[in-house]
Amino acid sequence: MNRTLFWDRARDSDFVMLSVSHLVALAIIALCCLALFGARFALRSRSGLRLGVRLLLILLLAASEGGLHVWYLSHDSWSRSSSLPLELCGITLLLSVVMLLTRSRLLYSFLYFAGIGGAFIALLTPNLVYPFPHFRFLLFFIAHGSIILASLYMTWVEGYKPTWRSLFFTMLCLNLVAACVYAANVLLDSNYMFLMHKPSTFSVLDYFGSYPYYLLVEEAFAFVIFLLMFLIFFKLPELYTARRAAASRKLGR
Repeated sequence: MNRTLFWDRARDSDFVMLSVSHLVALAIIALCCLALFGARFALRSRSGLRLGVRLLLILLLAASEGGLHVWYLSHDSWSRSSSLPLELCGITLLLSVVMLLTRSRLLYSFLYFAGIGGAFIALLTPNLVYPFPHFRFLLFFIAHGSIILASLYMTWVEGYKPTWRSLFFTMLCLNLVAACVYAANVLLDSNYMFLMHKPSTFSVLDYFGSYPYYLLVEEAFAFVIFLLMFLIFFKLPELYTARRAAASRKLGR
């Protein structure tokens, strides 16, 4: 493989959203999620296999973050204003490692919403310039896919579930994190979490208006996404199951 295509900063073309390589990467992540869902019963009954999957996810997350910094350093491009893990997905990546190591319910209550929701939006509209098969392209999709898989593992295999309280806890934590990152942006003259201005590449923020109004719209958008994640995947199935059980009891009388 041409070294420039895989490793160097120079490139012949930019990443194109919804290109074939983008869609294939999304499809692979979706298949991994389906495979995890399909294997959930086998994983629950085999502690060794369960541990192996947790360690694999930890390895993928840690290697993704470490690999990114190795790339920065190898090109003398590491900068405190752009290379620190202060983006939302960088924060949730590190917290996902801790969650998998400790199986923390508190971290899960935050990461189910912020981790899956944030990584999902990032995967759909990547803030990425390097196309396939560049190292940065591979790192981006491995990292964000692993963030999603980490919380899905805790849900489907470990049996954790979000609650109404965890939804509002996530919103509170996101605002606290944003306040801290904003302070860091002022000190470092940076734009982590895009709190100072929109990214240069296309993103969902382009539909949210100008600065600073897009920050308020973004918060409302996040709440709606988190609410749908909770209702569609937990509350509605619970209501459906309860109604079926009630109907079965009536038929049994």
